[in-house]
Amino acid sequence: MGSGSYIFAFVVMLGVLVFVHELGHFLVAKACGVRVLKFSLGFGSPVGFGRFRMAWTRGGTEYVVAWIPLGGFVKMLGESLDATEDDEAAAHPDETLNGKPLWQKLSIVFAGPAMNLAFPVLVFSLMLSVGLQNQDTTIGTVEEGSPAAEAGFLPGDRITQIANEPVTWWRDVASVIREHPGASVEVAFERDGAAGVGRLPVGERSLFNEFGIVEKFGWSGLAHSRLRAMLAIPDPDAAALAAGLRSGDVVTAVNGVDVEDWHGFATAYAAERGPVSVLVARGVEEDAEEVTLELPARGDVGALGVSPAAVLIEETVEGSPADRAGLQAEDIVLAVDGQHMGSFAAFSNTVKTSGGRTLSLAVSRAGETLQLDVTPELTPLDNGLATEDQYFVGVSVQPTTLVGSMALDRERNPFVSVPRAVGMTVDLTVTMVRGVGKLITGEVSRKNIAGPIGIAQIAGNALAIGWETYLQVMVFISINLGILNLLPIPILDGGQALIYSVEGIRRAPLSLRMREIIQHFGLTVLLLLMGLAFWNDISRHWSTFVDWFRDGTG
Repeated sequence: MGSGSYIFAFVVMLGVLVFVHELGHFLVAKACGVRVLKFSLGFGSPVGFGRFRMAWTRGGTEYVVAWIPLGGFVKMLGESLDATEDDEAAAHPDETLNGKPLWQKLSIVFAGPAMNLAFPVLVFSLMLSVGLQNQDTTIGTVEEGSPAAEAGFLPGDRITQIANEPVTWWRDVASVIREHPGASVEVAFERDGAAGVGRLPVGERSLFNEFGIVEKFGWSGLAHSRLRAMLAIPDPDAAALAAGLRSGDVVTAVNGVDVEDWHGFATAYAAERGPVSVLVARGVEEDAEEVTLELPARGDVGALGVSPAAVLIEETVEGSPADRAGLQAEDIVLAVDGQHMGSFAAFSNTVKTSGGRTLSLAVSRAGETLQLDVTPELTPLDNGLATEDQYFVGVSVQPTTLVGSMALDRERNPFVSVPRAVGMTVDLTVTMVRGVGKLITGEVSRKNIAGPIGIAQIAGNALAIGWETYLQVMVFISINLGILNLLPIPILDGGQALIYSVEGIRRAPLSLRMREIIQHFGLTVLLLLMGLAFWNDISRHWSTFVDWFRDGTG
């Protein structure tokens, strides 16, 4: 994605969020009878060419769209420390901010953050009215050897209740499982149109929480995504090898009937009683060769000697831990530290939560099983929206999953959609407040604080993914702005509210000198925070800056 697209995505996002924030101050100030001298979107002189200027005056307020789109402000009569306004403020005491009662001052100050927190409700309500594609409760994958497999759950089962709670979306299923490690929950489901009830044992695994901190969560081996019908054949004596199948082959048809995924292949094969003709795609997708083979009917794909190629290595990064450990293309990772890897997600999570300890891998290569030791290294990796430090081993794998069953989540009744949007906003806000607390205590690294460059990258990548993701990121940043502006730092809204509260308790305004000291302190704190954010941005992209400088001076 080009830098112009990043700038466009960033400017539009920042412009909308600043407008929303300042609009809150403006509307409540007007409602309280405070004269608003200027409403500026951006800083600097008004945008203009020749005699045309994006600046106009209405009702005693100057409205401006300025050249520097990195913020904005509302200037009210009586709030400035500038002595040049004293005469006008003295002439119109009822229209000054400082002339208003405490509750009105606080209402005006809190209106900006409140608008940032209310904006997501509007966005979520509109998104629900248009409709969102969400994951329904149909099981896409049951990992081999997992608690769910041992309990008899199958791909295609649609979960209707879990832990006695009705569920509509997969996120609700996943949430219950994560919250019940070591327990056994009752699950109601539908299979081929018939209702069923079963007990789902929930194991325990180390997973990342929403703040990137490793915790113990419940795990069952259920996944919404489906596995491709890509084969792994670890046994050199397997009937599948004798019939001509190879690890990495993707089955596309059984006896002339197309199959979409691993479950479809396994079901179709098990139904055959005579010789089974399979069509497989062999090789890289763009240049894959179609091969037709005859297989013996064994009644079960396991008896044939094949299993899903959940972790099939496509290539290793030169010089990476995987490369040094001896991993090669077409290797199949079967287990890590004796734990079966039924999906790439399981393998990836094991590596990322390893803490850098050496992992023992059981690897199938050309029909033989090898034991290889690999030590993950902490490396800055791009997750699609931003760059963060993660443990990695340096492998890319062939795509082994397919999108699971989706459904349209649409709600056009505002009496339903608005409460849902409020709930979504509250949940996200609570999570972010917890995140700010963890930043302050050091549980979450300060490296996660992003400046303009980082936010521009996030906005640009989100827009490249789609408008739905872009709006979700905008909501995320809007809530962040609302929360951060409530911090009791002078210059920010929370600090200003604290000053007004102190004056209300004292029943007297602070001296001009004291206000100047407080504002200078607030400015210093704000500059330090901005400096940290800029440093994080530069650190993440240091090599890019160096390359750019070299190209520009070479």
